[in-house]
Amino acid sequence: MTGKKLIWFIVQGAVEAVNALSLWRKSLLKRWSISKKDLTTGKNKGLKHNSDHPANKKLTPMDQRQLMELAVAAAFHAGEEILKIYTTDFHVETKSDNTPVTLADKASGKRISSMLTESGYPVISEEEKIADYEKRKTWEHVWIVDPLDGTKEFIKRNGEFTVNIALVENGRPVIGVIYAPVMKDLYFASRDNGAYKITQHENILEFSNDKITADLFRFAKKLPLQKPPKEYTVIASRSHLNREINAHIEDLKNIYGQVNMINIGSSIKQCWVAEGRAHEYARFGLTMEWDTAAGQCILEESGSRLIDLVTDLPMRYNKENLQNNYFIAKLSF
Repeated sequence: MTGKKLIWFIVQGAVEAVNALSLWRKSLLKRWSISKKDLTTGKNKGLKHNSDHPANKKLTPMDQRQLMELAVAAAFHAGEEILKIYTTDFHVETKSDNTPVTLADKASGKRISSMLTESGYPVISEEEKIADYEKRKTWEHVWIVDPLDGTKEFIKRNGEFTVNIALVENGRPVIGVIYAPVMKDLYFASRDNGAYKITQHENILEFSNDKITADLFRFAKKLPLQKPPKEYTVIASRSHLNREINAHIEDLKNIYGQVNMINIGSSIKQCWVAEGRAHEYARFGLTMEWDTAAGQCILEESGSRLIDLVTDLPMRYNKENLQNNYFIAKLSF
């Protein structure tokens, strides 16, 4: 093959790839900006469900309340561990996947795991060794944890990081807790009980270890907290912007005219959609189950959605491959 022919084939391949991406974005906009179809039910192909098995029964409301209180307490204690390190001259390591990790990630993960083991359920955590799928696929209930979501923001010391804790039942998140230690914002939700937020302005700083769960609903406000903005608003990652996101926003402008964009780190993005601050958060990049499980529960219980863009269904968890597909968190009210 001559040099000119080789260049021609390369250019043709690039053009075809761009055209395919454009068609995919248009399909995405058609599904999410126009269609009213309810996609809040359904099962992800490939994930086995054994709902008829006598051991696979839903948690009782009392179980959920106690487990949610345990998760909230674990998130608060993890936040304390993180803040001990936040203002120090901490060392940053690089993991095998080329992502950063600090002593705060490890200290938070250790504290959470030690507390969640009280439930008797196994834990999948970003900073710990993960069991083989042959073992995991037998777990009806499993905690999915990100001890420090937004390590890059932690390193920048901008406060935009969180502790994420979710309890998954047969692939679906039924409890979600997200705590931002610097902002002192706590989000929590459990199946069929709604989603809530407590802020630093509502005595979260006065919580003692003994009062964390007793005062949980006393200071909480139910989500959503506000009507959506008049102008279409998109939340995007502060550290993971890419061409697909920029192209998606341009496509949204063709539909809605003015589109505002908010940049912030970690799972705060999902929480802000649940609050009503923005209409959507789309992610066209690599994420893992611990990045989204807690946020999905909070979104769903607030009346919004988090949808897998490959299956067009709510995301499922404890899969063989813990990596997420591209997804969109969408306001539904």
